[in-house]
Amino acid sequence: MIRVGLGYDKHVLTEGRKLMLGGVEIPFEKGEAGHSDGDVLLHAITDALLGASGLGDIGSYFPPSEAKWKDADSKLLLKTCWEDVKKAGWHLGNMDCVIALERPKFLPYRQQVIESIAGVLGVEPSQIFVKAKTGEKLGDIGQGRAVEVWATCLLEK
Repeated sequence: MIRVGLGYDKHVLTEGRKLMLGGVEIPFEKGEAGHSDGDVLLHAITDALLGASGLGDIGSYFPPSEAKWKDADSKLLLKTCWEDVKKAGWHLGNMDCVIALERPKFLPYRQQVIESIAGVLGVEPSQIFVKAKTGEKLGDIGQGRAVEVWATCLLEK
């Protein structure tokens, strides 16, 4: 059996926060506003995996209304959900992600981010791909006010 999952997340960029993408801190003057550490890439990946497995979504696992998740490490959130997905008998075929971000340029950090995600999931880096697109100066993304991510995964049982 195979299933496809789609995850999505968007966060406002604000001063005074770290820009976290895939568990890697990217040097920049702004970071994601969010209840946890705001890592939109890991949040979208978590939702893709949970959706494909039929186990829920990140909000049902870690409600933002609960103070214990304030500033939580998104790698830990992903790892917790991934363990449940594996216990349900699923394994990852591949994961493909798109980051919409005007600045900073993502390419210099891509391999480090891929390896970080693969490390959290315990899979080969070749099973993960991440690419970035700009907003071409249009909308929240293009004006540098937000970062947005789409993640798809293929789970096999």
